Amino acid sequence: MKNLASLVLLVALTLGTGAWAADPVFESAAIAGVWKTEPNDEGRFSHIEIYLRDGKYHGKIVYLNSPVVVEGDEDGTVGETRKDFLNPDESLRGRPLLGMDLMRGFEHNGKNKWEEGRIYDPESGKEYRCKATLKDPDTLEIFGYVKVAFAKLGRDTVWKRVLEEGE
Repeated sequence: MKNLASLVLLVALTLGTGAWAADPVFESAAIAGVWKTEPNDEGRFSHIEIYLRDGKYHGKIVYLNSPVVVEGDEDGTVGETRKDFLNPDESLRGRPLLGMDLMRGFEHNGKNKWEEGRIYDPESGKEYRCKATLKDPDTLEIFGYVKVAFAKLGRDTVWKRVLEEGE
């Protein structure tokens, strides 16, 4: 009887702390909008606009806090607009980063995740599988990965919703 009482107390405490709480549920369009990326090691960040096209979500770069190459950068000529220099497709290496699509094909899972997408990393020139998880209305976790056997190896980053111009 004592063990049963302990189990009931444990369940009540766990439920009270939200440890068993379900993931939040968001409408499909909740991911749409402009998101600020985490700064890289050089302090550069961008704003990504996520939008619906043909029933799937895509994203493009709409702002760069450092839109031109500065002294010390290894990716271009000082004073020029930042370009996609590391793209494996030589014909795309001259395209500007600003306005470039870097996310494509995300589908909402009915809860708080958008899956089956791809994301391009212009800092490495590589494309990864990707899923996005809305943690709350203004926090988006992006997980880019490669599949190795049954494992997903990758990294995640957190983007914050841009609520006003100039953020």
